[in-house]
Amino acid sequence: MSSPKKLRLDLPLILPGVDSAQDRCVVLLTDALTGRPGIEEAHIVGIEGDSPQLCVHFDPNQVTFGRVRELVESVGAEISSQYAHLTFRASSPLHARSARRAADELRKVSGVLEADVAASGALRVEYDRSKVSDRTLLDAIDSLGMSGQVVPQGPMNSHKQVAVSSQESDDAGTQPAASSNQTADHGHDHGSEKRKGSPQGDSSNGHDDHAHEKTEGGGHAGHDHSKSGLFGEKSELIFSLLSGALLLVGWLISRSDTAPDWVPTALYVAAYVFGGNYTVKEAVENLRARRFEIDTLMLVAAAGAAALGEWAEGALLLFLFSFGHSLEHYAMGRARRAIEALAKLAPETAMLRRDGSTKEVPLKDLQIGDIVVVRPNERLPADGIVVAGTTSVNQAPVTGESVPVDKRPMEDAKAALANFEKVPAEHRVFAGTINGSGAMDVMVARKSDQSTMARVVKMVTEAEAQRSPTQQFTERFERIFVPSILGLVGLLMFAWLVIDESFATSFYRAMAVLVAASPCALAISVPSAVLSGVARAARGGVLVKGGGPLENLGTLTSIAFDKTGTLTEGKPKLTDAVAADGATEDELLLVALAVEEHSDHPLASAIVKGARERLSGQATPLIASDVKSITGRGVQAQVDGEAVHIGKPILFSELPQSEMPADVVKANETLVASGRTTMVVRKGQRFLGVIGVMDTPRPVAAQVMAELRELGIERLIMISGDNQQVADAVAKSVGLTEARGDLMPEQKVDAIKDLRKAHGKVAMVGDGVNDAPAMANSTVGIAMGAAGSDVALETADVALMADDLAQLPFAVGLSRSTSRIIKQNLWVSLGVVAVLIPATIFGLKIGTAVLFHEGSTLLVVVNALRLLAYKGKGGAADDSPAPSKSEVASSA
Repeated sequence: MSSPKKLRLDLPLILPGVDSAQDRCVVLLTDALTGRPGIEEAHIVGIEGDSPQLCVHFDPNQVTFGRVRELVESVGAEISSQYAHLTFRASSPLHARSARRAADELRKVSGVLEADVAASGALRVEYDRSKVSDRTLLDAIDSLGMSGQVVPQGPMNSHKQVAVSSQESDDAGTQPAASSNQTADHGHDHGSEKRKGSPQGDSSNGHDDHAHEKTEGGGHAGHDHSKSGLFGEKSELIFSLLSGALLLVGWLISRSDTAPDWVPTALYVAAYVFGGNYTVKEAVENLRARRFEIDTLMLVAAAGAAALGEWAEGALLLFLFSFGHSLEHYAMGRARRAIEALAKLAPETAMLRRDGSTKEVPLKDLQIGDIVVVRPNERLPADGIVVAGTTSVNQAPVTGESVPVDKRPMEDAKAALANFEKVPAEHRVFAGTINGSGAMDVMVARKSDQSTMARVVKMVTEAEAQRSPTQQFTERFERIFVPSILGLVGLLMFAWLVIDESFATSFYRAMAVLVAASPCALAISVPSAVLSGVARAARGGVLVKGGGPLENLGTLTSIAFDKTGTLTEGKPKLTDAVAADGATEDELLLVALAVEEHSDHPLASAIVKGARERLSGQATPLIASDVKSITGRGVQAQVDGEAVHIGKPILFSELPQSEMPADVVKANETLVASGRTTMVVRKGQRFLGVIGVMDTPRPVAAQVMAELRELGIERLIMISGDNQQVADAVAKSVGLTEARGDLMPEQKVDAIKDLRKAHGKVAMVGDGVNDAPAMANSTVGIAMGAAGSDVALETADVALMADDLAQLPFAVGLSRSTSRIIKQNLWVSLGVVAVLIPATIFGLKIGTAVLFHEGSTLLVVVNALRLLAYKGKGGAADDSPAPSKSEVASSA
């Protein structure tokens, strides 16, 4: 009997969108596989912090390796079709406590597996389609008093790269086989499938009709400020200011003795009414939901102060609490509006050219293949391919590029529609970008709800709803801290039984401690920083998928890079032409040009282009005939009646009487040592010299590495499939600390895992497609050029929308600043509580405690908002330019 074998699959590549072993879908997957014929066990494995992997133990005598893989993909597809995600954006931000309460209420709905609600109003629900319908979920959101709309879910790319490995049962390591594109139509898109009557089917089919405008009455768990009150969204702020004014007048009258005693008391009571209006509403909602939140605690403290005759202190408490509440709401709204601005970049209509005429149509009516007319200075309405006109386009709103990109028509645009991602940048345009001074016609390549901009908005909304590791910690801390404080307050209320003081004094002290210990600042400190960081990144052309990647990128000290197309331009160039003794450079280039222009090999193209540039048409071209390829070695031909051989040095060791002279050998060795790919040229019996070709580093690569070092990145590592000499040469030229060459795709995965074991957190920068397995095993996967790649958008934790390495320092610097601000906010929020609790126990007044308490809340929010003004280096640091009046007029 043979030993059991293992099959390991990266979990995010089986269930795209699921990267946590705690996801409900993972439990369903392992339960569904365990017990199948030939399968002994299915479980999740992975080093601490690694991207989790599904490990399947199977008996090769009963089931084949390929059949196990097919079964895993089939079960994954079945789970993906049954379980879905609903992403929703409320019309206004919520308070952190209201967001938690709304999430708890949604989790009680039968069929809901998980619900996350952010203070920004972003909501994400994972649910079982067989138990709860989309409409039921929307009604449940309605009942919570949250108005807004569902974020359309564009179709996810179903082609995922799956890294697999087969090992003996005693092999503890993971040795993935060479990555290959495995087609699996189980995108685990959680709601992206079009279903009749389902809100996910069409962005115009009912989401907008079902507008969730029930903000008056009902549960109000969302506490929607945008529609409630006499003054709309400013009602709470105005009420709090009225409360403060009444409090001030009452205090002045009481100090001046110019009116009867009942007048200031009446003014304090009025201040209670205005300051406590929204607090009472929230407290009632909390009690209905059987929750004891800070709003209720503040009301109890204010009522206690009134009962003791301390009306002024109670009014001050409610004024400052409601004022802080309203400013917190405003601050979260500001960060939220920075994200919402992305969705408004594309115009609402497009000028459609059809049957020789043009007409204005809504964006949702555009179909793939339609031709739209884009006038000068207009925003582009759709992703597409330029078919007429030349212009330059400001792509900063999508990619963060600071310099406009030249565009020109593509000859066969219709044929290129099926592979839009591969269309060269000079022909491809994106919705929401700004046309320059030239008019152009664009063939629509994607519908409006599938554009790059629409997908970014959807992903940013999902990122908002995801809790960061620090936020999860603070919530766990609060669950322990709040009951502990309530117990302490209960004991302090009976202090009069132990020490010589009145009940009123003990009660007052207990209320002061209650106010001092309320974790308002702690609740908002992390969400406000994460939201601001995600919003600022999006404005700079960097998509960060949640607080987790943002925090990790802000603390790691090692970054690994793929070479080709990441550190280098991905296009070989002729860099050297070293003539042999007795030959000239022109002769060498003329012969090489004549032969290589008959080849379609990428290196041949580089030689032809480089030779033409160097010769500049000054010499008479030669004509080659009888061109033949020598497999794995080079090429041979006839030029001027003489045999010509161009190829690797090893070719000439295999040909008779072809020993290379010493000067050619030395030139070849020198070029190889400097990282060149070399080809030796011989005509007849004469060696003409050596040609060197290299995939040259990006011009900004060295500067980017220097900036990363300044930001605290200590290790900059290249992992490449090229030979070690080439890798070393590139690494030296751009300033890397280490280079690892000669790596197969599965060895890149092992290299990332080794780096994580040695250095902890490691980021991996690549294109997000060929590098998907390595990126999945890094702490943070960073994809470049994601604006044109669906796969890169889906697989990366951080997506640099432009194919511009200069965006990386901006992303790292912003993440560093976010991490610092989160730490500062935690120190402030916890430090103030740590000081105020003993201070109130030893006699600090409620009014003073409230002042420090609410001041700390405002301080952490304002500190977080500083991220919206973050200025980094490079084009990504600059905000996208606002549309000019002419743009607005032309797109209206």
